[in-house]
Amino acid sequence: ARSESARLRAGRPFGTNVTARPGRNLRPIRPRVRATRGSHVPDTITITDDRTGKTVTVPIEGGVFPSSALRELDSSLYCYDPAYLSTASCKSSITYLDGDAGVLRYGGYPIEQLAEHSTYLEVAYLLLNGELPTKEQLDVWVNDVTHHTFIHENMRKRFVDGFHYDAHPMGMFTSAVAALGTFYEGAKDIDDPTQRNRQILRLIAKAPTIAAMCHRFSVGLPFNQPNNDLSYPANFLNMMWKIGDYEVDPVLERAMEILFILHADHEQNCGTTAMRVIGSSHADPYSSAAGASAALYGPLHGGANEAVVRMLTEIGSIDNVPAFVESVKSGEGRLMGFGHRVYKNYDPRATIIKNAAYDVFEVTGKNPLLDIALRLEDAALSDPYFVDRKLYPNVDFYSGLIYQAMGFPVEMFTVLFAIPRMSGWLAHWQELLNDPAQKFSRPRQG
Repeated sequence: ARSESARLRAGRPFGTNVTARPGRNLRPIRPRVRATRGSHVPDTITITDDRTGKTVTVPIEGGVFPSSALRELDSSLYCYDPAYLSTASCKSSITYLDGDAGVLRYGGYPIEQLAEHSTYLEVAYLLLNGELPTKEQLDVWVNDVTHHTFIHENMRKRFVDGFHYDAHPMGMFTSAVAALGTFYEGAKDIDDPTQRNRQILRLIAKAPTIAAMCHRFSVGLPFNQPNNDLSYPANFLNMMWKIGDYEVDPVLERAMEILFILHADHEQNCGTTAMRVIGSSHADPYSSAAGASAALYGPLHGGANEAVVRMLTEIGSIDNVPAFVESVKSGEGRLMGFGHRVYKNYDPRATIIKNAAYDVFEVTGKNPLLDIALRLEDAALSDPYFVDRKLYPNVDFYSGLIYQAMGFPVEMFTVLFAIPRMSGWLAHWQELLNDPAQKFSRPRQG
């Protein structure tokens, strides 16, 4: 197989099938078409317009039927669906999510296997290409990403220095991602596969550099240049914390790797939808990613783990957990980090993060909030009030405790989310541009 660099030079886009890497026991699980309930029951739905008596029958595939059925009945008829709770806006093979069963897969690979056996850059490659790389492809991919981690000096010296001294790191990150596109010729040539691939590579490579730069600026420390001898997560930690003879602890490096893998993609969430909507206008990937970052900046999207830390801090003691649980049940408080728009079961990422937390605490010392979190989890999972409502811990319940133990201020939590999600956003942006069914997004109003 040709190297990724050769494919890049030849203009062959990411998203092309590749051969699975030898030596790994990872096997993708492809979702199957839902079986009919009986041979006499067709996978169709018939809709009748009671005003006219006109009917239309259309197929159901994977629980979804085409909205064209409404237009066949009446060209002026639309479905009112606030927040798109019942609307599928695209077909995607990037991530499979079954919220009822608590299943999450990237490209068919269970998230549990990827978190245990893979690196973040392998997962990023999987999201973009639909398959894990061979060893040769991975070597080229890692080399390419590693040697694009530096950012333009004008970005650091002029753009970043223009922010107020107490600017929020996520606000800086969002602005910097948008500005980054102005530094590269060809950034707007999205119809050119070679240029598209080049910008994808740059954004994944430079996201940790921008993130670390924003933090160092916010605390008044000099910027650390990338170290190309380090892995992707170790390089980020080094840029964040290096003062004097700092060395990255391998346990924290692996924990960062796992957190990056778990946050790389999550189907059609708010930020990804923003990326696709902006991308549908054929905006450059930097502008699209900045829009996705802005969506993530919202407290209802990327700020949940920060809210968990604040909640646990306010509870203050395991002795206060029963009273807090009762206050939530009576409508006087909110149980942050439990429940999810999609998951009606235990979020599989939460289990992985909870296990990783203990490894981190062996190095950093136990986060004093952990005992409160464990007692709160036990109380909620044994209470019919929360179980009946299918309120289980999600990925945010423990991630904030790990970040805090590793020294990250709460203001950086959303930035830590944005770094790995960059690969997922770009995979969806690329998939959108390669999908002939996708048009310029323009919802209707009721």
